Amino acid sequence: MLTPIGLVGGGAAIGALIRYTTMQLSKPLNQRWSLPVATLGLNLIGALLLGWDLTSPLPSSWQLFLGTGIMGGLTTFSTMINEIIILARHHQIKTALTYFVLSLGGGLLFGWLGTLL
Repeated sequence: MLTPIGLVGGGAAIGALIRYTTMQLSKPLNQRWSLPVATLGLNLIGALLLGWDLTSPLPSSWQLFLGTGIMGGLTTFSTMINEIIILARHHQIKTALTYFVLSLGGGLLFGWLGTLL
């Protein structure tokens, strides 16, 4: 039986590897859009799955592994904030605000939708 720290750490490693791979594969897509679509997509998917995980009948060990672990490693608040700052520094204020609103509003919406699954 794994300890809670093992469940979270193992899940976080998986989530971080999925995020890294997705970010690498989506570089051509990000070059076509002014919005950081890869980070936005990962964070929205993470919010959806976290909403589901936290309201599911799964045992607490699975909730730790999937929610705190995988979703914690998959999603990234710090990258989103950094991308917003970079957009603003490059005088793309409208894009930065759009990204912020989509991230926050979309995250809340997707999290709520996840609770309905």
